[in-house]
Amino acid sequence: MDAPVLEPLPDYRAYPPDEMEARARAFHEDLRRRRTVRDFAPTPVPRAVIEQALLAAGTAPSGANLQPWHFTVIEDPAVKRRIREAAEVEEREFYSGGAPQEWLDALAPLGTDEHKPFLETAPVLIAIFAQRFGILPDGRRAKHYYVPESVGIATGFLIAALHHAGLATLTHTPSPMGFLNEICGRPESEKPTILLVVGYPVEGCTVPRHGGLKKPLGEIASWI
Repeated sequence: MDAPVLEPLPDYRAYPPDEMEARARAFHEDLRRRRTVRDFAPTPVPRAVIEQALLAAGTAPSGANLQPWHFTVIEDPAVKRRIREAAEVEEREFYSGGAPQEWLDALAPLGTDEHKPFLETAPVLIAIFAQRFGILPDGRRAKHYYVPESVGIATGFLIAALHHAGLATLTHTPSPMGFLNEICGRPESEKPTILLVVGYPVEGCTVPRHGGLKKPLGEIASWI
């Protein structure tokens, strides 16, 4: 095996402690404004904004730097309609007995049901696929490592980037999601993980008060 080619750490920037805290605080305050939205305006989103957010997602760390993700951006109204119809088939099954009552009870304060109009009204859908393996130039399979973790981190980067740009998002996860492979033309080796709904909130948009409650630091972190 060839030795890795090393280079100096590019463009690392160190800050004085006070500035570090201020930057961390500002980032937290910006993300605190983020809320999951289910009512989207049909206003088009500039393609360049989506492209830059996807490039930000692509900087995420991944197992062996194999970047086991693919993002399919859907804007075509006919394709969005197909996705909505297929998703609502799964959602009807979920809400009519496919899900444990405990899960349904947890969702009740959010007011969700099998109807998903946002899949058509939002200007952009991003189907996020996890690649179980890659294909080398000679056709052989290349195993990917820590795939769920890697895709989850990249998805978090993407959501943060879209919020930072001024867009709202919704993480939609109909189960199962195999219909996305067919509609998006993705191979069976890729597993759809999230359908990210992206756009501007409709004027007068409301969100559940319950959804804004976040655990305090003492409940999500500890020092030892």
